[in-house]
Amino acid sequence: MAILTDLADVKQALLDSHRIAVLGASTKPHRAGFYVPEYMQTQGYEVYPVNPLQVGKAIWGEPVVGRLSQVPTWCDTVNIYRRSEFLPGHTDEILSLDPLPRLVFFQLLVFDPASAARLSAAGIDVIQNRCMYADHQRLGLPPRSTDG
Repeated sequence: MAILTDLADVKQALLDSHRIAVLGASTKPHRAGFYVPEYMQTQGYEVYPVNPLQVGKAIWGEPVVGRLSQVPTWCDTVNIYRRSEFLPGHTDEILSLDPLPRLVFFQLLVFDPASAARLSAAGIDVIQNRCMYADHQRLGLPPRSTDG
């Protein structure tokens, strides 16, 4: 697929998203890894927390799992709250999923051209160095419909 930089493409990617696996989910309300997915959940997205240090807890009413492969349902989007230096390993983990997500969203200040290229070459759209919360609001996206 593509490395998305155009706002129209970012908008369409967010409109097409339904379920978001949150890699690096936080239990701390002041951290972006908590409040951004929480906001997305209030907007009708399903969010699933992934953080090996928080297994056994719940965030946003969902049990925390330690790996993407343990999320209980297929997620079309992976939203990453980890430092850029960890992206190569997370890219390997993402590429081992079956089926693959349609979109990987590297949060603000998170980017790695090599990882983005690998994901894109595997057919996954990639958004780097952007904030899902800010984009959702800036683009004026409506809440997702809950009636299917």
